[in-house]
Amino acid sequence: MTDLLEALSLSLRIALCATAAITIIGVPLAFAMARHKFAFKSVLETILIVPLVLPPTVVGYLILATLGRAIVFRFEGAVLAAAVVGLPLLYLSAKAGFASVDREFEDLARIAGASSPQMFLHVSLPLARRGIVSGLVLAFARALGEFGATVMVFGWRPHRLTLPISIYADYEQGEMSHAAGAVVALSAASLLLVALHNRMAGRSD
Repeated sequence: MTDLLEALSLSLRIALCATAAITIIGVPLAFAMARHKFAFKSVLETILIVPLVLPPTVVGYLILATLGRAIVFRFEGAVLAAAVVGLPLLYLSAKAGFASVDREFEDLARIAGASSPQMFLHVSLPLARRGIVSGLVLAFARALGEFGATVMVFGWRPHRLTLPISIYADYEQGEMSHAAGAVVALSAASLLLVALHNRMAGRSD
């Protein structure tokens, strides 16, 4: 039970930090991509989305190849790996949310004298909230369950395992029953988060 609680605590801390980073980066990016045209926009969008289809081990390899081994075995490396794989889910959902906002409301805010940051914070962001929150829920769920990229960057050490890594470690050691607690915890969390996402996506304003 102690091992399970340690793995759960570590996974939650990684997922929460990754989701916070994703929010700071992904929401403004989604707004910019939904509202503006600029050079190499399609290239940038491809880079943002490609971690969604790349094998997680490839994502981990690319992180290590880009940043070097200084982040290996570090908490920050695990957060980065989780953020990279979770970002596309927030980005796509938030972009759809911003794209659904009637630009007439934004134009009225500008006519009333609102600056671009004020218009974004008080008009665009609230009206796109369902898409943003739905994306955040999915991104958090993805970060919580991340394995491939995380194990390459964060490594595999006793008493320093995330829930997904602890499941694989138990499997490798032939302790399938010991992995049951982590399996149940991740399955329950995933079902809850997907149900929350579906409720947010289907709820009318």
